[in-house]
Parts: sequence; structure tokens; C-alpha cells
Amino acid sequence: MNPELTRWTGPQGLPRFDLIRDEDMAPAFDRELAAAAAAMEAIAANPEPPTFDNTVAALETAEDGLNRMLSIFYTLANVDSNPPREALQRDFAPRLAAYNSKTGMDPRLYARVKAVAAMAESLPPEDRRITELALRGLTRSGAGLEGAARDRMAEIRARMAVLTTQFSQNVLADERDYVLPIPADRLGGLPDWLLRSMRAAAKERGMEGQVVTLNRSLIVPFLEYAEDRALREVAFRAWAARGSGQGAGGEATNNLPLVAEILALRHERARLLGYADFAAYKLEPEMAGSADRVADLLGRVWQPARQRAAADEARLTAMAREDGVNGALESWDWRLYAERLRRRDHDFDADHVKPYLTLDAMLAAMMDVARRLFRLEFEPLDAPLWSPDARSWRITRDGQLMAIFVGDYFARPSKRSGAWCSTLQVQHGIGAGQRPIVVNVCNFTPPEAPGAPAFLSWDDARTLFHEFGHATHHILSDVSWPSISGTSVAQDFVELPSQLYEHWLEQPAVLDAHARHHETGEPLPAALRDRLLAASKAGAGFSTTEYLESALVDLAFHRGDPPADAMAEQAQVLVALDAPPAIPMRHATPHFSHVFSGDSYASGYYSYMWSEVMDADAFAAFEEAGDIFDPATARRLEETILSKGGSAPADQLWLAFRQRMPGVDALLRGRGLA
Repeated sequence: MNPELTRWTGPQGLPRFDLIRDEDMAPAFDRELAAAAAAMEAIAANPEPPTFDNTVAALETAEDGLNRMLSIFYTLANVDSNPPREALQRDFAPRLAAYNSKTGMDPRLYARVKAVAAMAESLPPEDRRITELALRGLTRSGAGLEGAARDRMAEIRARMAVLTTQFSQNVLADERDYVLPIPADRLGGLPDWLLRSMRAAAKERGMEGQVVTLNRSLIVPFLEYAEDRALREVAFRAWAARGSGQGAGGEATNNLPLVAEILALRHERARLLGYADFAAYKLEPEMAGSADRVADLLGRVWQPARQRAAADEARLTAMAREDGVNGALESWDWRLYAERLRRRDHDFDADHVKPYLTLDAMLAAMMDVARRLFRLEFEPLDAPLWSPDARSWRITRDGQLMAIFVGDYFARPSKRSGAWCSTLQVQHGIGAGQRPIVVNVCNFTPPEAPGAPAFLSWDDARTLFHEFGHATHHILSDVSWPSISGTSVAQDFVELPSQLYEHWLEQPAVLDAHARHHETGEPLPAALRDRLLAASKAGAGFSTTEYLESALVDLAFHRGDPPADAMAEQAQVLVALDAPPAIPMRHATPHFSHVFSGDSYASGYYSYMWSEVMDADAFAAFEEAGDIFDPATARRLEETILSKGGSAPADQLWLAFRQRMPGVDALLRGRGLA
């Protein structure tokens, strides 16, 4: 077996990605899965009475080799997919599900952990916490079920692994395979930087001229600037059709049958465990606690957002009339006229800001904020990674290693869309301890030529800061056990660090220091900076409405009986909300990967807004201190939240930082909806 898949020999303990081959994956998986199964069997069959050390602590390390191998495999499958890796995903998914079912539903493990939990009051706090979480995990996996119910739960888990993997691969296929050539005589309105990106995308695919793909960093600005309404409609419909059976892959990539089965199986699983529906099951351990509390939060924000969107729609429609658009404002019109309105209202043109927002400049800003808040220092690291686009850094504090950080920022046809933070290894204190290897992945438009600057949009820059906010949760983690390390927290708490970090991007002190013209080095003019910040709130009605539509549809899917027709249910929810027809869901059902590529955000897409309520209030703590880099507040944030991982319930961690629960007022003010 290739040792690089589990025993890494690269710089600073990184894997040698240049030595890893696809043909190594299956043998490594076979070996590590067998080793993990043997380790779990040894714990379950241990003839000694259950103790914390021989049961709960042993579970923390039983799957180390498997986790290391899979961290490499899934990193590569997401950042550089290919047919062999997609086939391996389809092979691994049901086998992992079967393994997880066997271990997660093992009555012997359940009995041993339950016995330790009965004695947990005498344990240190972190030991007691992981014992409680282990028991909760086994209970929610169905370890307490018997007979036919146990067998059915195992079948459901196996089938779900297949369905969610296929859903994700179908979306990727539709995104990867769609290309819209744009004739040279139909480029009206497109700025030079976007044309360069479109030509680079064409060149990458061996084509001449310029193209639009379904990479968000390309299609969104195309919809914002293209004057050719017919082309905007074609591009938008392709974007909206991903996974619907009408996308580039046709019926072969139709996700709607998968959605119906996923929803039915989730409901059945919840009922087997004694819950009324999947929402009740999913939300029980979250900070929100219930679907009613989620619906209440979303409802309190919906009306202000809907009112703002309606007011904007009236103005945009009037602008469209001036262009001879006599029908209703359509989804492929909104972004164009919203961008024009923003430029008019705020005397602001995003083209004027782009030269100041290079990736290198924003990386420097991101790292400077981490240095000023948490005393983190970044040193570039020369390491063999999976792509020449990827880069790495060694992060230290006071000379001590804190983490290895890897960033992969440019879109590629083989890369899954979106942006995310993951780890190759997490922090823990077992034995000599282990520092994390953290990965941030984005899909920014690459530079036109090697060595040329990569320009970011304002949304791109926010994404960069957002994902590094997740990274700080890992980098600053200081706990004993892997299962509570870093972002291993309640789903509706996990977005707090990421969304909080975004606030520093908006600060004049940060922009003045780092947003500099890529040719002259001159700082972003103060007047342009202020117009940028004002203009960034201009689309709050649209952005909040499209997000809430997705969150409310997700919640509706999982409350009560599963819908027989997901698209009909989606339509019914939007009608009941009186959602503007020209503002579609941010993620429509056929490509709603947050919800259907796994369970993490199922009945949990609301969590971004739940966390936003806290992140607005958390940043207010710095403002109240009179210094956005106040050392005492930053230290308290690290000591009570960022270093603690899941070592305590989320509400306890929050209260330790802020001493009170937040309300929605700061959120509405932050979005410009107050």
C-alpha cells in the first residue's frame, strides 16, 4: 500500500500528493477499513468491564488510519474529480455506510458506552463531554433498535450513501459539461476583466473566443453585465437546470427521483428512532432545538427582506421599461438592473474596484487580520500539492507551530463548485498531540495568463474571509479529543466564526492597508471605498430573500410527512410566502447540494442565519471595546469559542463569550434591513 495515504512524509507532515495515484486508493481503503473494523470489534468484544479508557477513549483513535486515507481521497475527489475517482466514490459509499451501520448500531458498543456514561459525573469535563456525545451518537444511529427495525435502519443508511453520492456527482456533471460560446458581436456591456475570464475559460477547454460556464464566479457577473437579454436567459436557464434532467447531462443527471427517495428515507429513519419527522430528529441536538424556533427566526427576517425586495423590484422594472422590456421582470434580468441601480444610487462601478481586489492583496489582508487578532504568523511552505494552483503556509504563534494551511482558490472543470473548509488532520492532545492541517477551497476565476494577477469580486473577497474564518476554528483549537476538535460543533453554531471573520473585510482600516492598485500600488481611494461599502448593502432584499426561500423550503421538506413531489412542494412554499417570481431560490431543489449531498445541512440550511444573529452581536463586542482588534476581546473570543471546539454545548460557549443571548436587531442592521 502506498504509505503516503496514511503515513505522510511531505514537508511539515503534509502528504506527498505527487506520489499518490488513483490505483492506490482501493487497496488502501480495503486495508484501512478492515483495520478500523478490527479496532472497533476489539473495543466491543473487550472482556474487561467498560471504562472510559478502554471504551470511549479507545473509540477516539480506532479509525485513525481510515480517516487519514479518506481525508486525502475526498480532498482529491472534490478538488480534482475524474472518472476513476467518481467510480471509487460510488464503490466506497455503500461500503462505508455498511461499516458505519455495523459500528454505529452495535449493541455491545452501545452497552459499554452507556455504562461509562452512567459513571461520567466523576470524569473531567472534556472526557465527560465526549462520553455524552458518543452515547448520543450511538442512540441516534439506532444502536438501541432491535430486530426488523435495526435491519431496516442499516438498509436505509446504505441506500442513503449511494443516493447522496449520486446527487453530488450529477450536479458536478451538469456544471462541468455546460459551455455557452458567446459570439464576438454579442459582448455588449461585458467589462474587460470579465471578457478576460471568459476567454481564459474557453482556452482551458481548448476553444476559441469566449464562453460562459456554470462556475459561479463567471456566470453571476455575466448576468450582471451582459446586455444581450436572450443570452442572459439561455445562461440563466442552464444554471437553474442543473440536476433537473434538463441540464447538460439530460435525464442521466436528473436528481429529482433521488430527492424523493432521500426525503422518504430520512423521514422513515426519524420515525424508527421515535421522532415525529426528520426536522425533529435533526434539530434536537442543535442550538435552535426545534423547527418552531427556526421558523420563528426566519419569519422575523422574511417580511423586512420581502418588503425591501418588492421596493427594489418596482425600481428595477421601471429601468427595464426604459430598455424596452415590456413584460415582467425575469430572473435573468434582476442582476443586470440591480447592478445598474447600485451604480446609479451609489455612484459606484465594481469595475473601478476590481484592480484593487487581487487575490494576493486579499490574502495579505486575511492574514494581517489573523495576526492582529490572534498573533498568527504565516510562512509560505514549498510542498507538493494536487495542483499548481494550490499553495501552503506554515502558521505559528510565538514560534510554536499552530497549523499547516493549504489554499486552493481557482476554478477548474474538475473541481466541485462552491467554497469550503476541510481538514487533512484535526488538532488533538492525545499522546504528544497533533496540530491541524487545514484546507480552504474556492472557485475564483483564474488569471488570464500565468503570473498575471487574479482579480476578485467583492463577493469573492467575502468568501475568502468566510472560509478562513472556518479555518481559525481549527487553527486555534485546543482540546484533548479529535471528536470535539475545531468545527465539531452544533451545525447552527459552526458558521459563527466564518461569518464573524467577514466583518473585518469591511473595515476601512483593513481595506486602506491592503486594497491597493495592482499596477500603481496606490490604496483604494477613501471615497471609492465608502461607496463600495454602501453599495454592498444595496442588494440586501434580493440576497436575503433568495437565501430565506431556500432555508424555508428545506425546513418544509423535513417537517411532517415527506412530499410526494418535491418540486410541487417547493412551488407551494414559495407561493405561500408570496415570493417574488423574479427572485429564485439560491439553491433550487435539483442542485441543493447542501441538503441532498449529505445530511449536514438537511433541515439545517437555516444555520447560516442562526449564526449570523450571533456573528453580528459578536462583532459588536469589538466595537463596544472601541477597537476592532481589541486584544482582550480577541483573547476572550479564542478562549471561550475558537479554542473550545465542541467541548461544551454551543449555548454555553456563546454565553461564556457574550454573557447574554443575541436578538435579530443587529442582523437586520448589518444587512441594511432595519
